[in-house]
Amino acid sequence: MPRFFIDAPLHAGALLDLPEPVVRHVQVLRLKTGDALTLFDGTGGEHPAVLTTLEKRHATAQLGEHDPREAEPPYRITLAQGIAGGDKMDWLIEKAIELGVTEIQPLATERSVIRLEGERAAKRVAHWQSLVQAACEQCGRNRVPRVLPIRPIGAWLSDRDVAKSDKWRVLLSPRADSGFDSLPLEAPSQPGVLLFGPEGGLAPQEEALARQAGFTAIRLGERILRTETAGIAVLAALAARWGGW
Repeated sequence: MPRFFIDAPLHAGALLDLPEPVVRHVQVLRLKTGDALTLFDGTGGEHPAVLTTLEKRHATAQLGEHDPREAEPPYRITLAQGIAGGDKMDWLIEKAIELGVTEIQPLATERSVIRLEGERAAKRVAHWQSLVQAACEQCGRNRVPRVLPIRPIGAWLSDRDVAKSDKWRVLLSPRADSGFDSLPLEAPSQPGVLLFGPEGGLAPQEEALARQAGFTAIRLGERILRTETAGIAVLAALAARWGGW
């Protein structure tokens, strides 16, 4: 059944004017008046709905009762990712959402191949947030994760909320002594952070700062994974280990 994110509170029984992007999507899917769809506002649960009118630039839907269904994993993970170039970051964010991350922190690092500041950075974050919403529509999640503003990795690591929090913190590094099997067998009760570098990984001084901020370094094995592979591999392995499927 088609699912659409609505950036406004939803209420059972309401007759809703659908936003223009949703109207366009409805038309692309060739839905018709009377067709069923599912709407969610990102705060949890969803509403079954029926398409009641459909015009060229306008459509309405009648909302049914709230369904509290959730598809969240039993743990909370922030993905802190050094900004990757090309379409790698888009792909990584989309797949990370499918695998259950609850927040994404893009980081400007020494080896990041693109530099984003000011208006360009804001536009890119907005673009990533739209990818998150689309991924939630596709994979069935009813809570929409946030993409946080881009931050330099040094400033982020020195932030008290990161360095002094009770979150568990893991850094992926080919120089680490411990492997994936050193992580707990059961999902931690507190939220955590996974930190990954961009192409080429984190610079040695960045990794040293992360360790000083309480990050535990792990490695996956003898093969060096690309940045767009490493994060997804770890998230998938944790989902299998901690019951996140």
